[in-house]
Amino acid sequence: MVFLARTRIDGPSGCPEFVLIHGLASNARMWDGVAAALAERGYGSISVDLRGHGQSPKPEVADGYGFEAVTGDVFDLLIDEKLTGENRPVLVGQSWGGNVAMDMAANAPHAVRAVVAVDGGVIRLAERFPEWDECAARLAPPDLVGTPMARIRSWMTVSHPDWPTTGIDGSLANFEVRSDATVAPWLTRDRHLAVLRALWEHDPVSCFARLLVPGTLLMADSGADWTKDKAAGTAVCVAASPTEVTVEWFVGADHDLHAQYPVRTAESLIAALHRSPDTPRTSL
Repeated sequence: MVFLARTRIDGPSGCPEFVLIHGLASNARMWDGVAAALAERGYGSISVDLRGHGQSPKPEVADGYGFEAVTGDVFDLLIDEKLTGENRPVLVGQSWGGNVAMDMAANAPHAVRAVVAVDGGVIRLAERFPEWDECAARLAPPDLVGTPMARIRSWMTVSHPDWPTTGIDGSLANFEVRSDATVAPWLTRDRHLAVLRALWEHDPVSCFARLLVPGTLLMADSGADWTKDKAAGTAVCVAASPTEVTVEWFVGADHDLHAQYPVRTAESLIAALHRSPDTPRTSL
């Protein structure tokens, strides 16, 4: 077990209703705005840094960054936080984290009340890149080690003018700030590529085919041509599911739509909770 760093906010019921999982090379603080909006509406949450990310331990690549290791960490977290039985949560993941959430929901449906993927869960990299070498070359992380934090902050604010402060600050938390005011990503390049390889190998359609809990997809429609490909892939996954999967498109949204639109995302998560047949309580 890797003891994942986490931030817990209890709801009035005494337990969080949502477990929030970030995407590749991201971190728990990207959920700050969503967690605050949930709390304002009377719902608790736990946001986590997955292995190799943020403030969590960073095992060697040989120790595993595949789906079995990562979902195992999340399962252990649920037990450690006593989120089992009547207290089991809605599992929410963004991007790669959405695939992680769907994988866990498919393999351990008894552990979650429902599952939500935020512009993820349906990622099939092998469809776009049949060869791993091509995928690695196209999607390898940029070398940002040694970049001044002031420059990173400027990039973020200029490229995301409509993001709230929680989104900007959450994104900046992807980096360790060194003594000379330059940064290094918390997720190192070798670990990043290990996660990417596991995602390239992952088959979300098989997860949807085994889904036994209510599912929700919150998808970003950026208006770009590739949104059509994403919509087609989403339709394939939804069609494979034996249980209901609700799809909501955020028109004009960025990939990190939870950071861009935290209030709307929180409201969609609450709606997903109440689509669960055994919702523990009514909205406050």
